[in-house]
Amino acid sequence: MKLKPTKRHYSVEFKLEAVQQVVLHHQRVIDIARSLAVDASTLRKWIRQYKAEIQGVTPAGKALTPEQRQIQALEKQVRRLEMEKEILKQAAVLMSEIRRGAIR
Repeated sequence: MKLKPTKRHYSVEFKLEAVQQVVLHHQRVIDIARSLAVDASTLRKWIRQYKAEIQGVTPAGKALTPEQRQIQALEKQVRRLEMEKEILKQAAVLMSEIRRGAIR
């Protein structure tokens, strides 16, 4: 019976440090991947995500750069506030109808 390999999860800080070793310090992907025990294709994916983020593309998953993490947090807050606003609008309509006697 073959066991499935467990999926490893890496912190944002770990990913960013690995990417910076390649991008900023001009190390080879394969060397950094081996030294960190990470698959080279995984590291290449992180590098693509990082390069997209520094060009202003907000990722679907967890962001690597602090700026993109802040954007994600602000977008989440905007969605929550929009939902609250919609609920309050519906409550105001309902209260108005109750006052007019339309709903008993």
